[in-house]
Amino acid sequence: MLRKLTLAVVVAAGLSTPGLAETLKWGSSRDIYSLDPYSYGDSYTLSFLNHVYEGLVRYDANLKIEPALATSWETVSDTVWRFHLREGVKFHNGADFTADDVIASLARVSDPVSPLRGNLPAYKGAKKIDDHTVDIELVGPYPLLLNDLTNIHIFDLTWLTDNKSLKPTDVGAKIEGYATYHANGTGAFQVESRVPDSKTVLVKNPGWWDASKSNIDRIEFTPITSAATRVAALLSGEINFTENAPSQDLPRLVAQPDLKVMERTDLRTVMVGFNRKPKLANGADNKFNDLRVRQAFAHALDSELVQKRIMRGKSRTAGAIIAPEIPGYVEALDSVLPFDPELSKKLLAEAGASDLPFTLVCTNDAYVNEEELCQGLVNMLTRAGFKPQLDIAPAAAQTPKRAGGLADVYLIGWANEPMLDSYSILLQMIKTKTDKAGVFNWGGWSYPEIDKLIEQASTEMDRTKRLELQTKALQMAKDDIIMLPLHQQPMAWVMSNKIDGITQLADNKPRHWLTHFAQ
Repeated sequence: MLRKLTLAVVVAAGLSTPGLAETLKWGSSRDIYSLDPYSYGDSYTLSFLNHVYEGLVRYDANLKIEPALATSWETVSDTVWRFHLREGVKFHNGADFTADDVIASLARVSDPVSPLRGNLPAYKGAKKIDDHTVDIELVGPYPLLLNDLTNIHIFDLTWLTDNKSLKPTDVGAKIEGYATYHANGTGAFQVESRVPDSKTVLVKNPGWWDASKSNIDRIEFTPITSAATRVAALLSGEINFTENAPSQDLPRLVAQPDLKVMERTDLRTVMVGFNRKPKLANGADNKFNDLRVRQAFAHALDSELVQKRIMRGKSRTAGAIIAPEIPGYVEALDSVLPFDPELSKKLLAEAGASDLPFTLVCTNDAYVNEEELCQGLVNMLTRAGFKPQLDIAPAAAQTPKRAGGLADVYLIGWANEPMLDSYSILLQMIKTKTDKAGVFNWGGWSYPEIDKLIEQASTEMDRTKRLELQTKALQMAKDDIIMLPLHQQPMAWVMSNKIDGITQLADNKPRHWLTHFAQ
């Protein structure tokens, strides 16, 4: 049975009266990749930039879709949606928001070189009806357009043109531009300054079109990669909020009278991906194309040990590549292959891959306890007959390796955002790589039968039938171990007890235009 998407919200009295201005000192475990939301399909970066940029629609405090820069919409035909735009909205530089901005933004994000083009898979084109009406044309009937649009941020056409930024940047390809370091959105906050890997400062947008529920007038976002240093900053008051508190320090933080902790597991499933090209980056024949080798990998992992010791009992062991809250999940998909290192050795021998050497590419700033997790995986795999070598570094260094197909084996997390539907991972990770699909198919696999199911689901307007198609595709992906799920990672937010209103949802995205300090 599907579990309902749950949320935890601390509601403060008097949120409608923001009161005195406050500074939120946000200590993060990592920096954002760029100020350009189209530069890389990274949920964390997009989450942060939701404070600066906005889409036509957004998720509310219950993860339901509501109007944002569009006030209403309707379908004109099976392939055309009409959006009525909010009037009186201004960009941070004072420019008026119009249909021209929407059309330019949609063209930019769907550009063939856009790393985020997979987030708008059915888009064909857009047409201006008048200054505040836009028609979006799709390649065919498509049920998830509104979900997609929640994180398609709208730029100012004139600003893009003046700054030679009509083309998107690309973190993975190391292509930068004006939008990498500058921003001009319509959101609740605007960028005052940014020094990458040091500090990004946002200030309240006094001309925001929406009614503010926050009394924050300044956000100081500081990446603090060291967990110990981040905890020390919380205890000293140097920061007053983090959405990534280390699990090993939670008992200590809970005991602090001037701090409070909010915990749950989030939607993100951390998985292992395999290079599936004929040859590995070093020129060797790729043994991971043999299912027995991938099965041996799975049997080498002690999921109970990972959950209890490495994740301190805070994670949820996963047999499926999507969380239970994501549409398309069924319990039958959530089984885990048993821990059996002797069987691993037997399977490797049968596949002619005994003592298989490979490199495991991990980051140390993207997922919860990732460094300890990867070290634990290396130890387990070594005992099961593999010869793994760990390559661990910040995401900025590892992303080009993974995205470029240079990793033998790698870790990746996927929360199915912003779509909040299993079609997201099927389209962007499982499907064969094309100009609009398989953007995160970093292993180079191709399964025509699965592709066909995904394509059928993309035009199926009946929700029940669509999810049946997607579940079948997920089953096939599981049977062939295209990706090997490990767990849904825990999330823990720690903050000053002076924050008396904050919204914590399963997508693990802070929405600080809803955050309120006690007065």
